[in-house]
Amino acid sequence: MPINTGLADVSNDFLLAAVVIYALAMLAYACDFAFGRKQARVISQAPAPALVGAAPAEAEAGSAEAGPGTRAEAAVPAGAGAGTPAEATRAGSAAAGQGSAGRGRVGRWVAIAVALTCAGLAAHTTGVVLRGLSVHRLPWGDMYEFVTALTCVAVAFFLAAMIRYGAYYLGLFVMVAVVLVLGLAETVIYTPAGPLVPALQSYWLAIHVTAMTLATGVFFVAAVIGITYLFVDRYARRVAAGRPVGSDGILRRLPGPETLDRLAYRTVVFGFPIWTFGVMAGAIWADRAWGSYWSWDPTETWAFITWVVYACFLHARATAGWRGRRAAYIQLVGFGCVLFNVLVVSLVVPGLHSYAGLT
Repeated sequence: MPINTGLADVSNDFLLAAVVIYALAMLAYACDFAFGRKQARVISQAPAPALVGAAPAEAEAGSAEAGPGTRAEAAVPAGAGAGTPAEATRAGSAAAGQGSAGRGRVGRWVAIAVALTCAGLAAHTTGVVLRGLSVHRLPWGDMYEFVTALTCVAVAFFLAAMIRYGAYYLGLFVMVAVVLVLGLAETVIYTPAGPLVPALQSYWLAIHVTAMTLATGVFFVAAVIGITYLFVDRYARRVAAGRPVGSDGILRRLPGPETLDRLAYRTVVFGFPIWTFGVMAGAIWADRAWGSYWSWDPTETWAFITWVVYACFLHARATAGWRGRRAAYIQLVGFGCVLFNVLVVSLVVPGLHSYAGLT
């Protein structure tokens, strides 16, 4: 069937509109940091008031059960000390309630930002669907379509995590990354709508590439959380050491490193089985198309390397108890492998998966 270029142009208009709306959402999240409720969270070595007197193992378990939306640190106004025991108790109770009651009482700027994020996701999804309708197939047959689809998955997954864990504080960082990547897709790697190359004309496209797109979108969010964790952890260490922290207005209003560490871990746990399935489906498709499950093509080799790195991340946490910076570095190395595979191997290294569509 002929390509519907008019519908493809409308798709591009929706995607451009999504970039603009996401940028406005990014500004709204930033305004929440600048003009929202001023409440700082200070890293403390003392246990949370609700856990005073508990054994260390029990305290750690209680903190883990609280979930990523909660904090075990005392929340005090910026520049204030620990205060009296009563003040610490009240602050700790407020911090502990952030993950439950706090989810239903968001500030005005957060409400605006979430509404804009949902509107941007609606425009984004519409653009992706219209692109598929214009080419009469699933819209991830080249680099441009893959990037627009994975960023759509990333925003949808972020909204789900925000609803599940009350992680509104990540909105600014996720939106910055999405606006940057989607903006580059609409300008640098834009590819006009065209037919699918013969090698991809298979129902396995709907299985293999869909799984890899979903997993990459989830890993995208995990990487943003991991980078945020490194900055927050550095800030917490400087505060604990009594060293000057400089301009820290945003960092003081983010959750502690333990919360971000747990959220990054849970995000990777969600995406890793999808990536595993995608690699397995790709091997089956390769056998159908090329007569071999594995041919050490550069793209499939780096997909396997990525799988190994994320498996090491999960294994290190489960067996060696690695938390914090070491785990974050492994996770970011894994996402670096994803980026290398998408941006370098697919574009520069010749192979059986050279379907980027760029010249």
